[in-house]
Amino acid sequence: MTNHPITLGAINLEAEDPTALAAFWAAVTGAEPSAGGDSVYLPPNGPGGFGMFFQPGTTPRSASQVAHWDLTVPWGSREAEVQRLVGLGATHQWDVLDEVPHVRWTTLADPEGNLFCVAEHPPVHQQRA
Repeated sequence: MTNHPITLGAINLEAEDPTALAAFWAAVTGAEPSAGGDSVYLPPNGPGGFGMFFQPGTTPRSASQVAHWDLTVPWGSREAEVQRLVGLGATHQWDVLDEVPHVRWTTLADPEGNLFCVAEHPPVHQQRA
């Protein structure tokens, strides 16, 4: 039996306003959304990117979010990227800067309250210092 690599095809979200939420994430990722009825698909923004699918919510939003995604940016660019995303409509939640030596991250919420993190990993030689 041959093992094949598993890759992320798309993140699927229910949204109060799929078009508006897709527009926010299009600005975050640089991808172009394509609408189809009440739903919107946001394709990967290039090799290694991820797609997103937004559809109308069918039930009230849960008070607990059971999953979120971690986005990675180059070392030293997290703060500028966080400011860009806040400018697009994200809400800053908290920073974790010294919990572990191999990553720093900021947790944000998109315009509908979905949590996501922006992380940066130091170069390998700085992780050992």
